[in-house]
Amino acid sequence: MVKENSNKTANIESIKVQEFDLNEIDLIKKFKGKPLLIIIYNNQCLGCTGRAIPLAYQYQQEYDNLQVIGIHTNFGTNQVTENDIKSIFTKDEIPFPIYLDSGHKVYDQFNSEGTPQWILITSEGVLYRSIFGSQTGSQNRLMYALEDLCS
Repeated sequence: MVKENSNKTANIESIKVQEFDLNEIDLIKKFKGKPLLIIIYNNQCLGCTGRAIPLAYQYQQEYDNLQVIGIHTNFGTNQVTENDIKSIFTKDEIPFPIYLDSGHKVYDQFNSEGTPQWILITSEGVLYRSIFGSQTGSQNRLMYALEDLCS
């Protein structure tokens, strides 16, 4: 849930996703007090798996205080498994926390334009930026936003 405050910034009250065992968790509560870089993506999106996921991993390595989180959004009725998610990585391990967005609720919550959609949230839980895409222009906007957020 997103709520606008008096300063015209959006406080993020909750981001509810599912773990692979389908237990629901709230990312705002789980990662309270940390700036978040969330990538909303889909395994079938080549821009996501070829450019965005590696970029998210790179940012995880560069920014010690930043929590990178992947959210696989599902537009169909097929259940996505942990093995499905692992299949896009060269190693059989997930490099940062990845959760499931069944019924694309989080995708809709942030009015995503497509995948990948980058969501940056301050350590105070305020929506800082939302950036769509994985190509050079989007990567540059994301880089500048992260430098500002994490400085």
